[in-house]
Amino acid sequence: MTTKALPLPLPLPPSETPAACCPPLSERPLTAEEAERTAIMFKALGDPVRLRLFSLVASHEGGEACVCDISDVGVSQPTVSHHLKKLREAGLLSSERRGTWVYYRVEPSVLAAMGRLLTHAATA
Repeated sequence: MTTKALPLPLPLPPSETPAACCPPLSERPLTAEEAERTAIMFKALGDPVRLRLFSLVASHEGGEACVCDISDVGVSQPTVSHHLKKLREAGLLSSERRGTWVYYRVEPSVLAAMGRLLTHAATA
């Protein structure tokens, strides 16, 4: 029996990742382009399974997780793969194939960008 490795989608270019997206919402109104990119990110996290997968990867020891360690989220393996793909397409996860397993990670810049976006500017 032979197995076929599926190609992994390429990561988003730096100009399209959430880290390069937007200033804090309290700083100024978002442009149409910034709102579009931000909506893609939040839409991906709007599904409970995706949010759980994102959380599992983000909180995993060492900052990355093998798909074999995070696939027990109450849905079938093909559904897990679909959700992980959506998180990658939104620029929230990156991945690397090592042998037969795929390892996912949340780049620190993604978490920083999400926090920065929702940070309220301090008032004096």
